[in-house]
Amino acid sequence: MAFMETVMRKGHLENAFVAKDITELVFRTLRDLMTTEASDRVAAELDEEHEIVPTEEYKPLPDDVGDLWKDTNPVVGFLSRMQEPMKIDADSFLFRIRQEAELPAGVDVETVVCAVFSATKQELSGERIEEIASFLPGKIREMWNKA
Repeated sequence: MAFMETVMRKGHLENAFVAKDITELVFRTLRDLMTTEASDRVAAELDEEHEIVPTEEYKPLPDDVGDLWKDTNPVVGFLSRMQEPMKIDADSFLFRIRQEAELPAGVDVETVVCAVFSATKQELSGERIEEIASFLPGKIREMWNKA
């Protein structure tokens, strides 16, 4: 299943554009918790080609997960590479997503975050999955591990 389709299905989202925006926000928050070197290792894995062959029944949504990981604002991206990883707790992580994402009515922030986590883990090696987990605070790490 394509990355964005996983986010949409598991996050109970009907719109790929909303799923993309939320994914970028979750990724930005993850990057803020990580060292630049760790973020670069994740980016390298997400940039690898994953060949999906369309069929009559299955036409994947176009999505390049590596592009979603990169910051779309070049100034913010540059500055984030210059700073140390942020220290935020699980409540602050979820608050940030809830505040910045325009979640559809009835969609739970934890469900959407877990959907992004699940889709992301499908794209990464075990080593990268463990590395990301090492940066996550309490409940967010639990959500990552269960996704």
